[in-house]
Amino acid sequence: MKIKRLLAYRVELPLREGKYNWSGGKSVTVFDSTIIAVETDAGLTGYGEVCPLGPFYLPAYASGARAGLAEIGPHLLGEDPRQLGRLNRRMDVALLGHPYVKSAIDIACWDLLGKATNQPVCVLLGGRYGEDFVLYRAISQEAPEAMARKVAGYRAEGYRRFQLKVGGDPMEDIERIRAVAAVLEPGDRLVADANTGWLMHDALRVVRAVRDIDVYIEQPCRSYEECLTIRRHCDHPFVLDEVIDSIDPLLRGHADRAMDVVNLKISKFGGLTKIRQARDLCVSLGIAMTVEDSWGGDITTAAIAHLAHSTPPELLFTSTDFNSYVTVSTAEGAPRRSNGRMSASTAPGLGIEPRMDVLGDPVVVVE
Repeated sequence: MKIKRLLAYRVELPLREGKYNWSGGKSVTVFDSTIIAVETDAGLTGYGEVCPLGPFYLPAYASGARAGLAEIGPHLLGEDPRQLGRLNRRMDVALLGHPYVKSAIDIACWDLLGKATNQPVCVLLGGRYGEDFVLYRAISQEAPEAMARKVAGYRAEGYRRFQLKVGGDPMEDIERIRAVAAVLEPGDRLVADANTGWLMHDALRVVRAVRDIDVYIEQPCRSYEECLTIRRHCDHPFVLDEVIDSIDPLLRGHADRAMDVVNLKISKFGGLTKIRQARDLCVSLGIAMTVEDSWGGDITTAAIAHLAHSTPPELLFTSTDFNSYVTVSTAEGAPRRSNGRMSASTAPGLGIEPRMDVLGDPVVVVE
């Protein structure tokens, strides 16, 4: 089997709630997603997706994913997409860095491998654990009372884990945490996610002010060193996210006891091949994980589901269902939430089939 053509499609994904707000006044109303098709001479096609959370969150942006395919694609023609280690080395030689560019290609090749072997991707990633897995709900940054109302509403839909977007004014963030904690029930879990938004002195004020609340503190400051300082002055369980983008910071964080949970985002690592290495390392080290991506629609959600469903449940802190946040469906067969939980498809590959009427014409073709 050889790659004969690669295509990129651009799809806009409007938000159901109209707007998504997080630290530093950042907000998005419509996500710009890129879906990649990898066609082979065997008649099989694999699909992947990458959707950066705007150009101001991580060093990734939507049009860069499509420009990257035009740059890297010619180097992949004639390669066997089932040989994922070799393919990833080929991509790394052809284009230094830019892991998000490679992510959708790698996901599409896992989809192909599953179709070629008649196996779901989760089986190929290590095995399927249980019937389903737990999800969290991200709560966009608003006034404390509005966020508490949204948490109560999503709790009624079955969610039990909530990621509260903070990282703004520290006094208001304290009120946000307290307002939401007041509507939770036993067994719920609350994460205060600052998305790098606090300076150290403000982060210290917040964690001291909510010392009596059962809450996880996630990525309070921009740098690893700043987060480590807060961790050492904090009584709460601690989550690292934005600074965990490869094996090296993961190992450093473990050695420094810098976190209790890590967020593993597929596109930050460059696809399923490399994030599986990080996931398996976390399993060996006993580090709990949130398994997700920066954002996406049906195809990203399918990839997340297969990675999460193949992660030992005791180490899977939570995962997410991005396709429930947006109004556009891009694929048949994508996983759907049920009572705050989700499961990966049992069909070969990712188990999805793109809606070509939604994707439209490709914006990049490499052949």
